[in-house]
Amino acid sequence: MNYRFSDPVAGLKPSAIREILKNSGDTIPLSAGNPAPDAFPVSDVKEITAKILEEEPILALQYGVTEGYDPLIAELTKLAHEHYGVGTDNDSIIVVSGATQIMSLVSQVFLNPGDTVICEEPSFIGSLNCFRAHGARLVGVPVESDGIDVDALEETLKKESGAKFIYTIPNFQNPSGATMSFEKRKRMYALARQYGVLILEDNPYGDLRVAGDDVPAIKSLDTDGLVIYAGSFSKIIAPGIRVGFVVSPSEISAKLTVAKQTQDVHTTMLSQLLVYKWLKAGKIEDHIKKIKDIYRRKLNLMCDSMDAQLSDYLTYHRPEGGLFVWAKLNKGIDMIDYVKTASKNGVSVVPGNAFLIDSSAPCDYIRLNFSTPSDEGIVEGIKLLKETAEKMR
Repeated sequence: MNYRFSDPVAGLKPSAIREILKNSGDTIPLSAGNPAPDAFPVSDVKEITAKILEEEPILALQYGVTEGYDPLIAELTKLAHEHYGVGTDNDSIIVVSGATQIMSLVSQVFLNPGDTVICEEPSFIGSLNCFRAHGARLVGVPVESDGIDVDALEETLKKESGAKFIYTIPNFQNPSGATMSFEKRKRMYALARQYGVLILEDNPYGDLRVAGDDVPAIKSLDTDGLVIYAGSFSKIIAPGIRVGFVVSPSEISAKLTVAKQTQDVHTTMLSQLLVYKWLKAGKIEDHIKKIKDIYRRKLNLMCDSMDAQLSDYLTYHRPEGGLFVWAKLNKGIDMIDYVKTASKNGVSVVPGNAFLIDSSAPCDYIRLNFSTPSDEGIVEGIKLLKETAEKMR
């Protein structure tokens, strides 16, 4: 059978990260991006889930409303205002099946084949592939140590007058680890208003700050209905529950709701009830403090190990949070060969070109993750990366 796939899907390539994870075997997984095993509130989940299934089994197992469980939406509205500083009377919230669904819904609602999406470069491969799957033409803007290059963004907006939206991960960006300064956030919003383009603000890592001060969300500046804010519980509670939320102008939320009805009808009710009762019990603040302590230790362990073992072979900017370190290999070390050799040597990292608009473009960067491996795995993994570099030199 000669299968005739759609043009956008036919051109998609498998996620380099997922392929590496699938084929990493017994290597130390510095390539992953999973939360640390000890960051899961397992006892809370067990207790709450058991109570739900004992007291409200039919509610948990029945169909739900597409927009989300009303009591959860009320809690999310409160959380958005008080914790994230986002949302106005003109906004509304819908519950989604993880933040990746937000990327899909926004693409479905706004993109026609050939439409332009402006992205940070490098950027998260999952979102880039989602936009590609909807036929988008991606245009990259470089990321600096304090976030997107706003001068380059302005020049891009001048050339790409019909761009549908700007996609940004302003906090501990994946993969670069960079956090956009408040001045850049204000300027990005001003540019979006000037050129009449939406901003899709993706904030999966914002609660994982381990140093420095919080920076207000771009959505907190939104007086013109230009910002769609993507929130997620994947890095706070657990990725397996697949619960996220989107804060957007009510007119946009209505269209996102219709689009969601074509995808999964509603987010799993058991997961929604779990998140609702967890929030209602006031668990979030203490839990975020706990996971910050975990990630502070693991981030510092990785960076200190890199400083001690790899300073002759690569350079990097120490992030203030998130899950990733973005490192540039010194000249003379071929990145692709290095990644392949490291895997054979027992440690896996992600090649930086996986996060580029054009994955065939030259790239000297690798992405390392410190949340997934054990502390011992971090130390041993960095040691193996040093041995790999020594062999190649």
